[in-house]
Formats: sequence, C-alpha cells, structure tokens
Amino acid sequence: MIKSMTAFAKVSHTLDTLTVEMTVRAYNSRSLDFSIYLPETCQGFEDEIKKIMGQLHTRGRIEIRATLTDQSLDQDLFEVDMIKAKAYYKALKTVRETLSLSGDIALETVLGAKQVIVAAKPEVNMALLRSALCETTRAAAQAIDRMRKSEGDNLYQDLTRRISDIEQRMAGIEEQARTIPEVYKARLKERLAVLTAEDGDFFDPVRLAQETALLADKSDVSEEIVRVHSHIKMFREVMDEDESQGRKLNFLIQEFNREFNTIGSKAGNAALSHAVVDLKSELEKIREQVQNIE
Repeated sequence: MIKSMTAFAKVSHTLDTLTVEMTVRAYNSRSLDFSIYLPETCQGFEDEIKKIMGQLHTRGRIEIRATLTDQSLDQDLFEVDMIKAKAYYKALKTVRETLSLSGDIALETVLGAKQVIVAAKPEVNMALLRSALCETTRAAAQAIDRMRKSEGDNLYQDLTRRISDIEQRMAGIEEQARTIPEVYKARLKERLAVLTAEDGDFFDPVRLAQETALLADKSDVSEEIVRVHSHIKMFREVMDEDESQGRKLNFLIQEFNREFNTIGSKAGNAALSHAVVDLKSELEKIREQVQNIE
C-alpha cells in the first residue's frame, strides 16, 4: 500500500469542559520530523503526541498546531487577598485615629484597594487535559493517515501506468539491441573497404568476424535488459506491500538509472541512444513521484 507524505487535517475534540482543536500538515522528509506548537499548559505532552503520531506515520515532516479552550475559565471567579484587606483596613484605622476623624470605615473603601479582590486562577485538571489532548491527536493521526492513503492511491495508479510504459519501451530497446552486431559489422566493413582501397590489399573475412564478435560482446546489453525487467518486477511487488515503502522504491529508481546509463553508453546507433534518453525522461517523472511516498 502506497501512502503519500503530504496531507492536511483539522480536528476538534471536547472532553468535559476542555475543547482541543488541532491542525496537522504533513510534508516530504527523509525521516519522521515534528514541529509542534502547543499552548503553555500543554507543553509537557509533546512526547506523547509524537508517540501517537509515530504509530501511524514513519516518514515526513509533521507540523502540529493545537489550541485549547477551557469553559471553566469563562466563569467569573474571584478571590480575596485577606492579608492585604486586613492591612489596608488597619492602615485606614490608624489614619482615622491619628487625625481624629469620625465615621466608620466603609466596606467599599476597603474593597476599592488595589489587589484586594483579584480574578482567581483556577488550576487546570492535568489528567483531563492529557486525555483530551491525546484523543485529539489520535483523531488527527487517523485523519492524516486516511488522506495519505487516498493520495497514495492516486500515486499508485500513476506509477503503475509509468512503469508499464517503461516495460513497453524496453521491448523496443531489446529489438534495437539485436541489431548492434550487424551495425558494428557494417561499420567495420566500411572502414576496412576504405583502408584496403588505399593500400590495395584485401581484408581478411575471418579477422572481420573476430573484430565484429569482439565489439558485439563489448556492446552487449542483454544483462542490463534482464536486470531492468527484474527491477520492474520488484517495483510492482514493493508497491503492493502492506506497508508504504518509499525508501525501497527510491533505491530501485537508482538501480534503473544505473542500467539505463550502461545501455546508453553501449548504444550502437542513434535510435537506441534516443530510446534510452526517453527512458531516463520517464524515469525522472517516476522519481519525482516516489519522493512523495512515505
């Protein structure tokens, strides 16, 4: 099964008073890398998020952004700093007595002092937060996985078509490769005809056959052709494996390229050279697609 490394997902999960919204973007990468952006209260859960994501994903750069909404924080909660209130009240009494003032000290006067009544800072339920964050991460990991598989199906269809195209092109390569000995023989005859005409001698047919056989052996591409067909077979098998195998496919691309280069260097005619160029062009398109596979 082929999976793409590029994907996007946005999920939301509510648990009790907590709601976690998570956006995940996945990009190409040689290995599994994370960029995680969390609210301050969630900073301690990065490793758990990586572990959950790593259960479904083995390659790619995964960018995770999460926001947290706690409905309990919407309540109007306040607390009184009794130490400050008592100190302020005592100070007011001292001023009244020192200046021989009359009247009571009003409650609103004490409460009007700064920092006597302040907004409360309720403690976050870390166990609840951990559960909400982990459940959201699992949902996001599954959503990304579904999108990667969907895109992977498209890649599979495209690669299947392209590898079949290479297989068909190889049939033409094989046909042209069979003509290489005759091409070299014709060239030798032509060259020897020129030389013997100049020197007045006749060329030895046996020597011609030997030289032709030697050149044909040096230009023989049958082994390369066999290996290319073996790589095609392996490529298809890797695409059908249960796990996505981007690294294996990339390695096979290198092997294809090596064989094509060798065939090109042994090419005995322009038509064969042009066919190899077309093969390498198609292979480059496959290589670009394989870079997107997990």
